[in-house]
Amino acid sequence: MKVRLYPLMLAGALLLGQTPGAGAAEPAEFPNRPVHLVVPFPPGGSLDISGRLIAQYLGQLWHQSVIIDNKPGGTIGPEFVAKSAPDGYTLMIISSTPLVTLPQMQRVPYDVLRDLVGITQTTLLTYALVASPASGFASIVDLVSAAKAAPGRLNYSSAGNGSGQHLYMELLKTAAGIQMTHVPYKGSAPALQAVLTGEVQAMLDVTVSTAQVVQSGKVRALMVTGSKTLDQFPGAVPFDTVYPGLGIASWHGIFAPRETPKAIRDRLAHDVREVVLSPVVADRFRLLGVEPSGLSGAEFDAIVHQDYERWGTIIQRNQLRAD
Repeated sequence: MKVRLYPLMLAGALLLGQTPGAGAAEPAEFPNRPVHLVVPFPPGGSLDISGRLIAQYLGQLWHQSVIIDNKPGGTIGPEFVAKSAPDGYTLMIISSTPLVTLPQMQRVPYDVLRDLVGITQTTLLTYALVASPASGFASIVDLVSAAKAAPGRLNYSSAGNGSGQHLYMELLKTAAGIQMTHVPYKGSAPALQAVLTGEVQAMLDVTVSTAQVVQSGKVRALMVTGSKTLDQFPGAVPFDTVYPGLGIASWHGIFAPRETPKAIRDRLAHDVREVVLSPVVADRFRLLGVEPSGLSGAEFDAIVHQDYERWGTIIQRNQLRAD
């Protein structure tokens, strides 16, 4: 298949936040039919929000539909993409966890490092620890004190066993020396809803999911990962000021079947990077509290391998398992 880079005039229009119009150049030979972007979680979560934003602007850039295909269930989406035709028309956007963690906690019908290849790291994520107003917690000190006073009595939700929310919360529990009971849900959206209704006391989730409910006052943000405060989360202290060095950087990224031809991988990486770093998309990501990345190719693939090893050490040390 012959692959041509998209004309610079069209990429420039996108960088200016403009939608290509009728006078734009003809689409390149790839893609010449709709592309499917698999989201391995239900609609409404942070990954779904990010995927739909990227799909919208890729569709405009390519003059082709980019169809979001939600395949919740942990391993269903990665298996589907790993076994799809390596032609660039079936992609996946996924978080660093569970991509590199689930295969180390349960048997899966694919090999992350052998069957999938990273195209572009789309965003670097920040997690926020949010608490239900019914909990009465106004700070991380309140939560930790309550957890130490009644070990195991407090609950926290997550998108499921082995999800990023689960693993990062386990890191926090270890650092703080507390016990809390994990309540897994099927996806980020229902897990956050459980905090909103007071079914559970807290949740650690990415800021792209929690920004709106925090700003509306429906939940209180106690902490954010990293070393900097965020304007969107007033009063939330950075993790590193309380527990220095806690956690591993989290990200979203787009993947394809490993055998996808290099010319197509390069084309995908080029165009996804153009979209992610365009002012209109980058600004929308930053409003949600995530930082656009654009890291592509071998550099991104190296990050995937590194995170696989680092999380593997933590999983083995804590004997973590997924359902």
